Amino acid sequence: MDPAKALRLIGFYLERAGEPTFKVQAFRKAAALMDELPPEDVELRAKRGTLTRLPGIGKTTAGVITDAVNGREPEYLTRLTEEAKLPVAGGDAMRAALKGDCHTHSEWSDGGSTIREMAEAARDLGHEWMVLTDHSPSLTVANGLSPDRLRRQLDVVAELNEELAPFRILTGIEVDILLDGTLDQEEELLAGLDVVVASVHSKLRMPAAEMTRRMIRAVGNPHVDILGHCTGRMKTARRDRPESTFDAKAVFEACRDNGVAVEINSRPERLDPPLRLIKLALQVGCEFSIDSDAHAPGQLDWLPHGCERAEACEVPAERVINTRADPNGR
Repeated sequence: MDPAKALRLIGFYLERAGEPTFKVQAFRKAAALMDELPPEDVELRAKRGTLTRLPGIGKTTAGVITDAVNGREPEYLTRLTEEAKLPVAGGDAMRAALKGDCHTHSEWSDGGSTIREMAEAARDLGHEWMVLTDHSPSLTVANGLSPDRLRRQLDVVAELNEELAPFRILTGIEVDILLDGTLDQEEELLAGLDVVVASVHSKLRMPAAEMTRRMIRAVGNPHVDILGHCTGRMKTARRDRPESTFDAKAVFEACRDNGVAVEINSRPERLDPPLRLIKLALQVGCEFSIDSDAHAPGQLDWLPHGCERAEACEVPAERVINTRADPNGR
């Protein structure tokens, strides 16, 4: 086994399990170092037991490299693979129907990996395409993209698409819904993107009537394709952020009437919207997008969480836009 591949696989499974970033980065940095060193140098160091003299190589990563160069699957990787089953009871048919992921992030905003790493991981999971949706400017805590940075990103995506074909990186953004319902990016830029996910990230506790008007105005923008994590709820061991309050029926009717899909967010700490709202959106006649909201390669494999929830609510695959060769049907 190639040592760099083994180290990256471990990073993938650690991300998938939600392990701390510093732990994942140790394996990714070790993999990057393996890419730089001649294979014969790595083999000699493994034989002599001197791998830990390299910067950033500790006892655990050295053990993985040694196993790999000796033709063994690293014990650490074997254990992670055995533990990798996602804690979901269903959703297999929906997951098999998905052709891509409409909500992903890279290091250009608050993700932890390059666009290439995200795209290659999506491809290796069997996706035909992935939408890159880094944040918009007002979300400064997430290093949101200014118009100039977004234009530069589009050039990078174009170059990568030539290299990675037939896999496609679709251009996109997760644009903030501002307090008055307008969108946090230039209209001209939004018009040229493949997919626009619009999400509320600020003043989540505003009065229900104001939040309803805010969201309805946003999904009425002709450039919006998906309403992201609509309630904004967050549930972790340290954080229990309640749902935003709004007239869900009115918002979902606006989504239906404007051809905007309601996102089923697969992040374990979000699982947004709750099941009752997925059922309501289905009843109203909405389409859906089952997304990972991944900020790292391993998180791309969180889609089964959303698929399970969609199947539990009896969402048919034909109402899910990422079961299509192109999420916008173009």
